[in-house]
Amino acid sequence: MNTRTAPAPLAQTAVSSDSLARSARTVIATEAAAIRSLEPRIDGQFSAACRIILACRGRVVVIGMGKSGHIARKIAATLASTGTPSFFVHPGEASHGDLGMILPEDVVLALSNSGETDEVLFILPVIKRQGIPLIAMTGNPRSSLAHQADTHLDVSVPAEACPLGLAPTASTTAALVMGDALSVALLEARGFTSDDFARSHPAGSLGRRLLLHIGDIMHHGEGIPSVGPGSSLTAALMEMTRKRLGMTAVVDGEQRLLGVFTDGDLRRAVDDHNVDLRHVKVEDLMTRKPKTLSADKLAVEAAQVMENHQIHALLVVDDENRVVGALNIHDLLRARVV
Repeated sequence: MNTRTAPAPLAQTAVSSDSLARSARTVIATEAAAIRSLEPRIDGQFSAACRIILACRGRVVVIGMGKSGHIARKIAATLASTGTPSFFVHPGEASHGDLGMILPEDVVLALSNSGETDEVLFILPVIKRQGIPLIAMTGNPRSSLAHQADTHLDVSVPAEACPLGLAPTASTTAALVMGDALSVALLEARGFTSDDFARSHPAGSLGRRLLLHIGDIMHHGEGIPSVGPGSSLTAALMEMTRKRLGMTAVVDGEQRLLGVFTDGDLRRAVDDHNVDLRHVKVEDLMTRKPKTLSADKLAVEAAQVMENHQIHALLVVDDENRVVGALNIHDLLRARVV
């Protein structure tokens, strides 16, 4: 039977706002000091770790237990998203079959603040027997893990931010920052670009901006609003209503673009008392030489054109000025390009 009781809640007035803020500032200052202490340790050991990974023909396998395991997962994710194939393996599970995930062409990056974590040390002989390079990241350069590694990244900290000195706080922050430093150094060494990043983040905002083309989101075929130059204003309005893009292309018999008729053109025609709206042809009201783009342009370029020219829709044409698509600002919003 569980006899543990929940701690009694403190009265609202028992802890002052000043003391809470003071505790928070102490944590931030302690962790900032821990980060600053890392800078002198970006040395030959760090360069050796980078060179080992750059020479790797497989993946970087990141391992760690407890809080170090959480940091290891994040480092693996950052490496993978910045051009270094990587994944996390739980060292406890590794000794029960998951070691089969680690191949001779891989590199192992092992995290342990003490450098004496049993689950990590237990699998090292198997890793070393396969000739797999081992990079250690610990807070103790004299630890067993540091001594067995091919290179060691020292992430020791002057003090934990926890006043009891028990909860990993500054030490996990230091390990996280060292992992980021490693990832970015490798990114720059590989010449990794924003396009490369977008390809590994196709669902993210950057991925959509760098990978999504106009042809992916435009209306095409029967979805394109279009009328002939001799069409009446009524016919043009009916086409605009059916296709719901706030405009219609005006095309010749070969679907080549002659102009565009928009809501704005309609308002100007209504304001012009010299225009007979019952008998006027759409070619007399259309905007000639409208802004257009090709289907292979990025969708973000369509957003830029709309913003620069204060318009809300665009026609898409091919090399022979034939209309092949249409889109408006709502299409860009649905695609989360803007």
